[in-house]
Amino acid sequence: MSFYDDISKAGIVPVVVIENAEDAVPTARALLAGGIKFMEITFRTACAGEAIDKVAKEVPEMYVGAGTVITVEQAQSAVKKGARFIVSPGFPKDVVAWCQENAIPVCPGCVTPTEIIEAVKCGLKVVKFFPAGVYGGIKAVKALASVFGDVKFLPTGGIDAGNMVEYLGESSVIAIGGSWVCTKKDIRDHEFEKITKLSREAVDTIAKVKEA
Repeated sequence: MSFYDDISKAGIVPVVVIENAEDAVPTARALLAGGIKFMEITFRTACAGEAIDKVAKEVPEMYVGAGTVITVEQAQSAVKKGARFIVSPGFPKDVVAWCQENAIPVCPGCVTPTEIIEAVKCGLKVVKFFPAGVYGGIKAVKALASVFGDVKFLPTGGIDAGNMVEYLGESSVIAIGGSWVCTKKDIRDHEFEKITKLSREAVDTIAKVKEA
């Protein structure tokens, strides 16, 4: 089974902002306890690399990746630390090229037809749609999918428990991204039981959508 098959099966890739590297492992374990096996640790904080390293070593059953990657140097550092996939908010061609050369799954951000065409030219079939809430939400995804039938979208930004079903119900959506299951505040406050509860609720909702 490929990385993208696994993502599709999971249905959700939480966007995780770690401010203290010591919080990375308990956050990963809290997500796992709720049934979530993917996490995207973003390069928005100075400790992102260390956080990825800790999760990769101490919670090997978690499929950890790096997000907010905009340079090749960040991608290289993340992979050395144990990141198994790379996500970018935009379309840095050099990052995409490096990932492809090194067999690292990569999901760049694309919100316009031109960006999607560039992604398709690179051989990509899955793109991040970010920030989804700003760029038209599910209506925009449906419109783009009607033109790019072979492309799958990973919408992120503005997605939460209240609107996740409308995204998951669209066949062109491979999975959703979001931070509501493990907010920066909940991680900072060590609300790990809450993270597990919210994760379990999300996983249960995804299962119901897939059954339907």
